[in-house]
Amino acid sequence: MKVAIIYNKDITGVLNKLGMQNKEFYSEERVKLVAKYLERAGHNVSILDGNMYIIDRLKTFMPHTIDGEQMGMVFNMAYGIQGESRYTHIPSMLEMLGVPYVGSNPSGHAVALDKVMTKIVWQNSGLPTPVFHVFSSHKEDMSTVVYPVIVKPKMESVSFGLKVVDNEGGLREAVKYVIEEYQQQALLEQFIRGREFCIGLLGNNPIEAFPVLEIDLEGDPDAIQTITNKKTQPMRKICPAPISDDLAKEMVELSKQAFRSLELRDFARVDIRLDKDNNIYLLEINSMASLGKTGSYSAAAAVAGYDFERLVNKMLDVAAVRYFSNIYQTVSNEKPNGKLSLHSRLRSFLRSRQQNIEKLLEKIVNTDTHSRNMEGINYALNLIHTELIHLGFTGEIFPQLEVGNMAYYANTFEEQLDYLILLSIDGKLKMQEQESFQISEHKLFGTGIWENKGGIVAAIAALQALRFAKLLRKVKIGVFVITDSNIGGKFSKDLVKQKSVNAANIIGMHGGSMEGGIVTSRSGSANYSFGLKLINPESAENVNLAAYQFFKTNTAIIDLGKKDKENVVAPYGVEFYSNIFKKSAYGNAKISVRFNTMTDFRRIDEKIRSVVNTSKKYKGITQIQFDGGLSRPPMQEDDLNISLFNRVKEISRRIDTLVVAQHRWSSSDICVIVQRIPKIDGMGPLGGFDKNKSEYILRHSIVDRALLLALLLEK
Repeated sequence: MKVAIIYNKDITGVLNKLGMQNKEFYSEERVKLVAKYLERAGHNVSILDGNMYIIDRLKTFMPHTIDGEQMGMVFNMAYGIQGESRYTHIPSMLEMLGVPYVGSNPSGHAVALDKVMTKIVWQNSGLPTPVFHVFSSHKEDMSTVVYPVIVKPKMESVSFGLKVVDNEGGLREAVKYVIEEYQQQALLEQFIRGREFCIGLLGNNPIEAFPVLEIDLEGDPDAIQTITNKKTQPMRKICPAPISDDLAKEMVELSKQAFRSLELRDFARVDIRLDKDNNIYLLEINSMASLGKTGSYSAAAAVAGYDFERLVNKMLDVAAVRYFSNIYQTVSNEKPNGKLSLHSRLRSFLRSRQQNIEKLLEKIVNTDTHSRNMEGINYALNLIHTELIHLGFTGEIFPQLEVGNMAYYANTFEEQLDYLILLSIDGKLKMQEQESFQISEHKLFGTGIWENKGGIVAAIAALQALRFAKLLRKVKIGVFVITDSNIGGKFSKDLVKQKSVNAANIIGMHGGSMEGGIVTSRSGSANYSFGLKLINPESAENVNLAAYQFFKTNTAIIDLGKKDKENVVAPYGVEFYSNIFKKSAYGNAKISVRFNTMTDFRRIDEKIRSVVNTSKKYKGITQIQFDGGLSRPPMQEDDLNISLFNRVKEISRRIDTLVVAQHRWSSSDICVIVQRIPKIDGMGPLGGFDKNKSEYILRHSIVDRALLLALLLEK
């Protein structure tokens, strides 16, 4: 299952700063630990920051069940950023989006977070809770208050703002502090002298209660647990608490009733005080019980038999069962022999290596690999060379004079290969047009990062993962690095054909589309150049005639593609210059053709040449230059390609990532490989171009696509 963990990190991601700012946050270390343990259970996990950009982040990661994908879930660890009822902010948004999540719904959180409303509900349900008062000003009449009382903010948790007072002066001072500091009403509660306990609850129907946990007040009935205690000097926790079975049973039953009365879901923690006569008082309930390392909830769960890994997975399971009932099966991260499943081990490895993967990607993206920049291409090739040599591959370099060197690597000395991986490294943008590597929370940007460079590092990461699992030597793999892809494979065609002859399968690592596209077919390409020059400047009318002839020819070529939905004919780079006084005129146009069958190509090629030949009738007035033809044949979809794609699709279901078969209207190096070999392309990370035409990939998709490739190769 796809699981998005949402927590709060960047609290500046808001339109304005307004209202009370949240003081509850999970550490990044703790969030990553939750992600690690969910991944070990086989889930596909992404960590998202819960600020105003969260919807866009969810759109790029969470599955779309409308399109037939399996439902995903959010593991909510976000306490909110600011304002009132912060616990409700993320759940409310998820309700609107239609995304299932772990934890209580907005109304449950709102009531539980409002201590006054909680106590009113409990009183109406006949549950024991201390007598209370609410004040909006420290100047109000306080004559009916019976001391001692504990003062706290009405809508805060984690013991923020607690103070025990035993006189009116102290009370007014405490109320004033709460109202000014927390910008909310102050709750006064009868202070219960005695012992303090917590009950952790997990599940819905039935509700499981962890063993009763006691906060060790060291025998002081007037002691309380403050925010300082919780954050820096945690009090000792005793679990199971040293109380009678009957008393423990009563506490548990009251806690379950308190949970149900507020219509909470999945998990919570109930705080209790016990007076000297063993009378039980429900203080409050935390609908987002802390999963912190020193927290009471985690401590009691451990005694109940839930180490942290089992706990977080159980929390996900109880929420999933609540949403999906009988169709959800609890995910196990273990095989019958007790080992983690292969995809869980590989995903954990790849996640742990993501920072290193991105550093390599940054180096390659920031290298100018324009097709004619031999120095830059050779530098990038050396980066790839170093990684593959470390993995036990041997290399064969093919020196080039016009473009960067090409290279072939293999982890076997046999000619026969299970897989040949194609990596294209060159680009079409010159250095002054290129964009450097940039990083956001969930996207990586830079020239070439989607088209080819993201796929390069994903392939390297996949091979590293196989070596980690000691599986790399069990599969015969070749890797061909191509450096002239953007000039039609002018120098690499024959080499690619030669190395592919003995491969059982071919994998292209160009970027995948945002829909999860895997390319099972590509259009072929043909390129032409049409030039015209006025050679008879006897009259100004000839300048006009040259212009007419040039544009009429281009229009006629454009018309060839007007009614052809299966193919594309598009002039580009059209330039025309004329001067009626100097009686000169000349023009150039390039023509790009994309076609899906060789029959289509021959038909279009014949028509283009016919148009140009018709244009040559103005002999003695203009001179025409025309050349070009087939660049690459199409990669046509066939049963072999679909069979290979179906293997990828079967793997994708197991690792909860979407793949769809797609046709791509551009040609690539894989097109020159003969039809009888199974091949797919677009196995690189998902991405494309944003509205500013900047190239990007989704950050999490590097791991997803590396894992997908590793499992495919392992098969």
